[in-house]
Amino acid sequence: MVVDFRTTSGCLVPMDALVPGAVSRRLPTGVYVLGFCLFAMGSAEFLLAGVLPAVAADLGVSLSSAGYLISAFALGVVIGGPPFAVLSLRWKRRTALMVTQGIFAVSVAAGLLGGYPILLVARAVAGIAYAGFFAVATVTAINLVTPDRNARASGVVVSGLSVAMVAGGPAGTLLSHFTQWRGGFWAVVALTLVGLIGCRAIPDGRSAAEPDVSRELAVIRNPRLWGIWAITVLTTAAYMLTYNYLAAMLAGITRLPEAWIPAVLVLFGVGAFLGLSAGGRIADRRPHAALSCGAVGIAVLSLVMVVAIRHGWAVALLAFLLGIAAFVLNPALYGRVFALAAHAPTLAGATTVSAFQLGISITPVLAGAVLTQGAVLPAVCVVGAVLALSAVLLIFLDRAR
Repeated sequence: MVVDFRTTSGCLVPMDALVPGAVSRRLPTGVYVLGFCLFAMGSAEFLLAGVLPAVAADLGVSLSSAGYLISAFALGVVIGGPPFAVLSLRWKRRTALMVTQGIFAVSVAAGLLGGYPILLVARAVAGIAYAGFFAVATVTAINLVTPDRNARASGVVVSGLSVAMVAGGPAGTLLSHFTQWRGGFWAVVALTLVGLIGCRAIPDGRSAAEPDVSRELAVIRNPRLWGIWAITVLTTAAYMLTYNYLAAMLAGITRLPEAWIPAVLVLFGVGAFLGLSAGGRIADRRPHAALSCGAVGIAVLSLVMVVAIRHGWAVALLAFLLGIAAFVLNPALYGRVFALAAHAPTLAGATTVSAFQLGISITPVLAGAVLTQGAVLPAVCVVGAVLALSAVLLIFLDRAR
């Protein structure tokens, strides 16, 4: 399908938005290109966990030291994303997309060619580039569509991460099994470069208003925005607590054969993909309904998981449903952020990415605080339920406002 674009006050919109009576149910091709790019880059995040023992053995470091490679990437996303977004405000969006992908690819490649210290720094730089791309990609996506499809467009972009979780990480791990651990990451570099080339087809525009750093900083001081980011952190940590320890519970409590554990994790990813698809369609019309259903679903399913953890078939079903509930939230979260920060979409988008990553990063701390007190492993699911219910209160508060 060929999509013709025109500019309206400098803002790129599809022609079907400018022609009265024209209707196009399909999103522009550029939105799907951005989703592929995020799939390529996101696969690096999910891949490392699967090859961590091999990385530790090859580099001659302990497993805990190898784990810092995951933390370095997360730290780059959390701390470096918003400043990078500010620096790139005056860039044209296609330029920013291609530069961030280029930095990401070079960083990953440099890390593969060096030892542990270089790899550690390279992971942090890759995290910064990843956050910068994520923020610009979501802003670009919503500028390619009409306002009534903003949440759906951002949902398609974010769905690249769920595909990375379902396919990219496991496929990269399998490839690394035959080519040593570096093979999967070289594949990530190659796919990122393919995405970079694909972004050349995206219109090279910027927002309707001239970028203004002071205006962006002023907009993100809005307390309601910080409420949405708090919801993002709480809900992300809530479902990641269960997901991160699901394999350990399946092996130690459910006694599921080792060969079946990856299949259950894949079911979570499939549910995540479906949740994003449904959430993108719901959130444009009823964002708070999507937020409420997702957060309540995470809380209920996490508690049921504690009771049903000894039954493999029940855990598999719950993992699938948890994926739906967890990711039905994402388009609505982005929709609320862009609605509240219409004049600061790039910085607000980067901060949203950081909020997601912060939610992921604090899960080991929360789980450790509970497990070191002698609690059984399913207790992490209870903590997740408490976090999700806390988010429900913030969602009702945002709706009341």
